[in-house]
Amino acid sequence: MASPSFNGDKYRSYLHGEEEKNTKWRFGSAPNYDVVDKLFEEGRTKVWPPGSLEEKVQNLVKTWEMEMFHKTCFEDYKSVDPNNYTFSLNGRKPITLEEKRKLGGGYNSFMQTSLPEKYRGYNPAEETVESSHIAFTKAFPRGFALEVVHVYSGPPVIVYKFRHWGYMEGPFKSHAPTGDLVEFYGIAIFEVDEQMKIVKVEFFLDRGELLGGLMKLKGDNSCGEEEALSCPFLRSTG
Repeated sequence: MASPSFNGDKYRSYLHGEEEKNTKWRFGSAPNYDVVDKLFEEGRTKVWPPGSLEEKVQNLVKTWEMEMFHKTCFEDYKSVDPNNYTFSLNGRKPITLEEKRKLGGGYNSFMQTSLPEKYRGYNPAEETVESSHIAFTKAFPRGFALEVVHVYSGPPVIVYKFRHWGYMEGPFKSHAPTGDLVEFYGIAIFEVDEQMKIVKVEFFLDRGELLGGLMKLKGDNSCGEEEALSCPFLRSTG
């Protein structure tokens, strides 16, 4: 698995440099990851050796995440093959980039749920890519860090376990900040082609792990989303 060129960002390629001079960025310019990288370096549980498979996979995932969230034109994506790329969550039918965009992209892709709408603490059907981005960046002003904690297989089918975490130091919807650590784990499968372009992504995660941490009262150990029918804190949300 070849190492990509990073051009100014030690964890992400295709963010800076001559190749990106015409890139169309969602918020007008390339994102700055200094704050979330500090959170990542202070809170990660694994420090992978330079050049290791784990480090390369972690950087690939961070690059992919950056492009999915911040580049608005499919032609500007360099970590994926836009013509063949598909995404699926928890065994759902794979969707194309265009279909993913119709879902609202970004966080909405990961917040898909079969819960009845009145029990959804976060309802992706009502959110746009901009509103979802605002909701989560407000909740995590220091960012929402990502690390790869285990790589089970290398390319062409990369299987890995990841951890996402942040501190809820801002409000989330109608829920006041708690200052608590909010984290969740999941498994992902990235399939790449001969040029190391991602052509297929599958994620397996419990969105209730994330939302449960964002919707509890300070100091409370309230239940997760899957217990929404009986949970007093989630029962009235949505």
